[in-house]
Amino acid sequence: MISFFSENDFVLQNQDAIKAWISKTIIDYNKEEGDITYVFCDDAYLLALNKKFLNHDTLTDIISFDDTLGNLINGEIYISTQRVAENATEFNETFTDELHRVMIHGILHFIGLKDKSPEESTAMRKAENHALSNRPHAI
Repeated sequence: MISFFSENDFVLQNQDAIKAWISKTIIDYNKEEGDITYVFCDDAYLLALNKKFLNHDTLTDIISFDDTLGNLINGEIYISTQRVAENATEFNETFTDELHRVMIHGILHFIGLKDKSPEESTAMRKAENHALSNRPHAI
């Protein structure tokens, strides 16, 4: 089950269509959907998590906590909508496109993709682009 929560005033639009898209992406990788929670927040909230759990004193757009068991995808994904908005401007993307990229990025980590090396980052970006190209027009 995919759930969405907000620690700021952000409201995710088209939630049912987004859930269906994420579910399809998981199935495309021959995985099963478990409990996946998205929490939308601001920079301060995500920075506190970054410091507490990862010992990083830097701003980021996403932090994911992977609880995947075998092929059952489970986890929590925290997204700073502030950071997404700034990145969208910087990368000349719409807020929605950048948000969807970050949302699917977390799922791809749960599926097993990494992004530490240049080769891994290239593969991650390719997988993100593929997933984004399969979004329904309703989102």
